[in-house]
Amino acid sequence: MDMLQWAGKKLLHLAMLLAAAIIITYTLVNLSPIDPVQSYIGADTMRVGPEQREAIAAYWGLDKPPLERFGKWAGALMQGDFGTSMIYRDKVDHVIADRFANSITLMALAWVMSGLIGFAAGSLAAMNKGRWLDRFITGVCYTLASAPTFWVGLLLLMIFSVWLGWFPIGLAVPAGMLSADVTLWDKLYHIFLPAITLSIVGIAPIALHSRQKLLDVLASDYILFARARGERGFHLFARQALRNAALPAITLQFASFGELFGGAVLAEQIFSYPGLGQATIESALRGDIPLLMGLVLFSTIFVFVGNALADAINRAVDPRMRRKREGARQ
Repeated sequence: MDMLQWAGKKLLHLAMLLAAAIIITYTLVNLSPIDPVQSYIGADTMRVGPEQREAIAAYWGLDKPPLERFGKWAGALMQGDFGTSMIYRDKVDHVIADRFANSITLMALAWVMSGLIGFAAGSLAAMNKGRWLDRFITGVCYTLASAPTFWVGLLLLMIFSVWLGWFPIGLAVPAGMLSADVTLWDKLYHIFLPAITLSIVGIAPIALHSRQKLLDVLASDYILFARARGERGFHLFARQALRNAALPAITLQFASFGELFGGAVLAEQIFSYPGLGQATIESALRGDIPLLMGLVLFSTIFVFVGNALADAINRAVDPRMRRKREGARQ
């Protein structure tokens, strides 16, 4: 019953969050100076007359007042229709599904690498507090934490693609190659630099958070008792401190879905990687309202699921949360 109440509250929060995100996004798009018809026409302005512009606006419903367009879009959404993208001339849900396959691979690789490397680095720093290794890891993490994603991406692109020529400059597959001829190695070869860029940005918060939490654990009474019994080094960490230090890191990692998606937007744009991030920027710059609204809905749900998973893991694993729930029932 407690789990059902928790799930009901989460669903209510999600509905409120989606409503707020939709209204704010739609308002900002309509206040934008970008002309969707002009963006749709592109460079052929001289060949398109006023009658044709009006016909294009009528075809996409852009000749209607904003409130009427919003009502029509919301009504179609309730029936499961996200609309048609002006850029790709395809259903919005089809575009999102196609781009999501690329983005989820990129984000999953970066998410796993940042979590594992960040936790390992933070643990090493905490176990060597005050030594050169701790100072080195902490300094690197502070540097990475202050480095924006686009700067890291441009730096890696310049070094490993332009100067050394080890990796391709962009795209998800080799240019001009048929999809049937693309191998797994080709995909990994093209996704390596974007994934590294996205993971580097996520390492610092996990490492610094894990270091501080592990230091708190190592200062606790039961660790002092374990040391009094002769436990030292990795044996002490693995048997006594690992679980208590890993739980906050896992929670933070799942709660970082928002930063992960935001970083993917920049990384995909830098490396011309055809994912959700690149589609988001294109839809915003070209006034593709149906696609942009669909991407906002999807990204909101994506980030919310990450935060909900972090909360659920905390509730399931942390014994203090279980005792709190049991005490509330009694």
